[in-house]
Amino acid sequence: MRYVLATLLLVFLNLSLASAQTIVGDSIFESLSSTPGDPTRGRAIVASRQTGLCLLCHNGPFPEERFQGNLAPELSVSVARLSAPQLRARIVDASYFNPSTIMPAYYKTGHLNRVAPKFAGQTILNGQEIEDVVAFLVSLNK
Repeated sequence: MRYVLATLLLVFLNLSLASAQTIVGDSIFESLSSTPGDPTRGRAIVASRQTGLCLLCHNGPFPEERFQGNLAPELSVSVARLSAPQLRARIVDASYFNPSTIMPAYYKTGHLNRVAPKFAGQTILNGQEIEDVVAFLVSLNK
């Protein structure tokens, strides 16, 4: 019983945190974590075939990675025209901008389709991981 209550509390807190971020215009201006993003960790998340899965659809500056995607734009092209708040908003919920997108909502827990029960109420990435990815993507513009 205690385990069930603890699980429900975690799901509630996760839902509260994930829904607290608001897209204003085309951006999320508030950071999703209290620690600045780390571009090195962000690169690892983007390149990971277990965590971010970005390379299933995108390709980018990852010469060590074989079989990068071609369903979505190359990452440096995608990010060249976007600010950090705009990138954050698109990672949080790409469907806000394009309801037909195949890109997952990395920080959204509600109004999703075909979510396995064990993942219900969870975000794909946590706030710090999203900040790390944003820091990496911004670094591609330098």
